[in-house]
Amino acid sequence: MQRQVEYLDGEGPQYTAQCLEIVEGLVKEGYKHIVVASTSGKTGLEFAHQFKDRDLNLVVVTHSAGFKGPNTNEFSQVAKEEIERLGGKVHTGTILTHSLEKALAERHKGLYPTILIGEVLRIFSQGVKVACEIVMEACDAGLIGEDEEVVAVGGTGKGADTVCIVKSACSKRFLNLRVLEIVAKPR
Repeated sequence: MQRQVEYLDGEGPQYTAQCLEIVEGLVKEGYKHIVVASTSGKTGLEFAHQFKDRDLNLVVVTHSAGFKGPNTNEFSQVAKEEIERLGGKVHTGTILTHSLEKALAERHKGLYPTILIGEVLRIFSQGVKVACEIVMEACDAGLIGEDEEVVAVGGTGKGADTVCIVKSACSKRFLNLRVLEIVAKPR
């Protein structure tokens, strides 16, 4: 099997439309599970509109509540309702590489396994790290089964700039997770 990889000239939301086109092609190949990272709801809405009324499992994964500060939620309630109306699911949960260990590292200045895993995944790109995290989060929430080939869409900051095909696993079985293909990423 051969696939052309799209190497993007930069990072950020200006690549969302290109990633959406790439995912459309993957859906035409037969992929049925799509997991998309979305901070505010904008990227999630774009994907929900694109894939409405199709026999797909679209899961939009948000930052955890409190990510930007106490009692905050960056994801728009209006976007959540619209994504769900269009047939998608929205999951808000703990970001796996930004959890209890992050709090301990900040206070005690140590290096902890999940922080190290996040840093290693960033070697490929921020979006690849996000793609791995959101697939595990969707599995942990029961929104994607394990051992599925999932189209995972991540980004750097806002928007989408990375598309991967990931063999899913719950976070408890992180070592079973596989990045099968990196279809698009920033250079």
